[in-house]
Amino acid sequence: MDGMRATTVIAVRRGTQTAMAGDGQITMGDTIMKKSAVKIRSMHDGRVLAGFAGAVADALALFDRFEIQLERSSGNLRKAAVDLAKDWRTDRYLRRLEAQLVLGDAETLLLLSGDGEVIEPDENVVAIGSGGTYALAAAQALLRYTDLSAPEVARAAMDIAASICIYTNHEITLHCADRAAVAAAVEGGNRV
Repeated sequence: MDGMRATTVIAVRRGTQTAMAGDGQITMGDTIMKKSAVKIRSMHDGRVLAGFAGAVADALALFDRFEIQLERSSGNLRKAAVDLAKDWRTDRYLRRLEAQLVLGDAETLLLLSGDGEVIEPDENVVAIGSGGTYALAAAQALLRYTDLSAPEVARAAMDIAASICIYTNHEITLHCADRAAVAAAVEGGNRV
């Protein structure tokens, strides 16, 4: 997945919030084919966030498989991610899929790849795609030197990446999972 172009997705965790943002640009070669694609989604009643970089059909197939693993594990993000990584690495069909996934909930951020990697970053931020290193650097600085919330950091980091990376645009989708809101909804019997 080295040199993957055509997108940027970032996940940021701060306090009780985890935010994930992705740009909307789809590029084929040197042509922008679409500017408003959605590359992130919330799952498991909004408790888990997932984003992708890579081939869209491949990523959607992986999202479907991950959602199945998430249900089987009763929402345990780490277990579902490890089970998906095992399948992705060993299944003949899945092994050919070219994508990377960023997964997060209120407690955990993970990066998954078809090489069987399940990486939990040391910092409270992870990013993928062509603008991922720009967004990662910006988010780390914003987390270190500001009091911005997780969604504010994710949005600002994406704006910075979009101003540098030609494969990333400013059409940003942002989702947020909040530990406090999830806990309140569970205690109250409501679904988030």
